[in-house]
Amino acid sequence: MRELGRRSEAANHPFHGPAQADSHDRVAATVAAFHRAPLALVGKVGRREEVVAACDGAAALGITIGMAATHARALVSDLDIRPSETEADAAMLDQLALRAVRRWSPIAAATPPDGLWLDLTGCAHLHGGEERFCRRLRAFCQRAGFTARVAVADTPGAAHAIARFGPADIAIVPTGRTVEALSGLPVAALRLAGTALVAARKFGFERVADLLPVARGPLARRLGLAAITRLDQALGAVAEPITPRTDEVMPIVERRLLEPIVTADAIAQVMEDLLGDMAELLRAKGLGVRSLRLGGLRVDGTEQVVAVGTSRPTREVSHLLRLMKLRIERIDPGLGLEQFYLAAPHTEPLDAVDLGAVLAGEVLVRDPARLVDVVAGRIGADAVFRIAPVESHVPERAVMRADPVVAPAGWPKWRRPTRLLARPEPLWGVIALMPDQPPRRFEWRGRPHKVVAGDGPERIHGEWWRRDAEVWAVRDYYRVEDETGGRYWVFRRGDGFVEDTGDLSWWMHGVFA
Repeated sequence: MRELGRRSEAANHPFHGPAQADSHDRVAATVAAFHRAPLALVGKVGRREEVVAACDGAAALGITIGMAATHARALVSDLDIRPSETEADAAMLDQLALRAVRRWSPIAAATPPDGLWLDLTGCAHLHGGEERFCRRLRAFCQRAGFTARVAVADTPGAAHAIARFGPADIAIVPTGRTVEALSGLPVAALRLAGTALVAARKFGFERVADLLPVARGPLARRLGLAAITRLDQALGAVAEPITPRTDEVMPIVERRLLEPIVTADAIAQVMEDLLGDMAELLRAKGLGVRSLRLGGLRVDGTEQVVAVGTSRPTREVSHLLRLMKLRIERIDPGLGLEQFYLAAPHTEPLDAVDLGAVLAGEVLVRDPARLVDVVAGRIGADAVFRIAPVESHVPERAVMRADPVVAPAGWPKWRRPTRLLARPEPLWGVIALMPDQPPRRFEWRGRPHKVVAGDGPERIHGEWWRRDAEVWAVRDYYRVEDETGGRYWVFRRGDGFVEDTGDLSWWMHGVFA
């Protein structure tokens, strides 16, 4: 170091450095490797399964959209066929439309099954012009893992057609040249129904240009009135408004105080005022809250935040105030609180309550949601639950925790103990006659029990599809009663004949009331 001298240079920021030159090639190689195996998505159309989407490799092998799934399997033996998830695709499009409303254009909507509409009127200059925005939009889709084609036109129908059937991945149609851009496209670009496409092929209409010189009356008799409407919408003769995806704003109300407050009574009064304002806001929107967050700003600049949740949507001030008061002790006012806000992060639709039955004198069934909310506010939401049945023969897998408000149904008729242990506990000193007699004596938790009555066995086999260890597993359950009146549910591992079924050990699994 003495010979070289001191050499110290500022390092480049790891996240602000220039992108590697081969990053695009690596991304393209990854996408190509993912689509190396031919892939097709199959959905049920009518009474048969059809191909609803296919990758480029599958399309090159002759797989087309609308082809029967059996025909596709016969045509390509190694075709990777997977079920189409229509609901998941619609949810993804909805999220993309919501992002478009928040980032790109205030008017955006999803066009299932695979498209988005964006109205760039008055906002294209904010993104550097239409051409630059199209490049940025396509780059965003590539980063998200989607292949995209973008088209800008005077009408939504023309943009829809050019994006799907145009020659380029990015197409911008100059104003007033919509007819010229649509003329060379196939008739299917007009979003016609299947019967209209069949009729178009029958009468020799292959391109949109073939439809333009034909009079509207004869064309409507051949293809249907809906086809004429689609053509006029694409040309701009009939308006096609875009119903935008609405970005719901979180309901929030606030209060600024003249003087800071520190007492619990004053904080409770502010809570009541805020809940009254929130109830009016929710009533106007037809919503009910599932969670509320109260924030208080102290004079020293710090913030105190508490939250409550409900098991059902509600906007009843008295009930919500009772829940909020349980959180007052968690608020540290410090030198004083001078500003409050109340937000509803989770809301759900809530219609008006029908009181006709109550006014008619019928007995009102009490809603357990209020009790659940109060108890959950005191001991925690995870501590309040119901037990719901699960389709399983193994007792510890046959129940699950469920929503405490919803009453579970479908309980089996098998007799089960009131208290089922989470894990079976071993028994010691068991005396029993083999192979199918209940135990006469056992020790559990250090205490001996002498059995005076017993019933069984009830044989339960293991669930072999879960793991290999349960292929031959067998349990023989018995209901036994000891001399003090205690009733227990015990079982023996194994059937007493084959060693692979169990080691003949005894276990306690539950206690009857």
